Amino acid sequence: MAGKFELYQDKAGKWRFRLKAGNGQTIAVGEAYESKTAAQNGIESVQKNAPGAAVVEVTG
Repeated sequence: MAGKFELYQDKAGKWRFRLKAGNGQTIAVGEAYESKTAAQNGIESVQKNAPGAAVVEVTG
């Protein structure tokens, strides 16, 4: 089963998304957005910018 983005409203009425792996485990969570459209734009940004993204270790 492929991963999926879940788009939802939290208890405060803000829009959020989470990315779930094929096994149902949450692997990424977006910030709180004021509108559904803004949250959808956040999803599109992750889809566009994540492929091939470098992994960089950051130390204190």
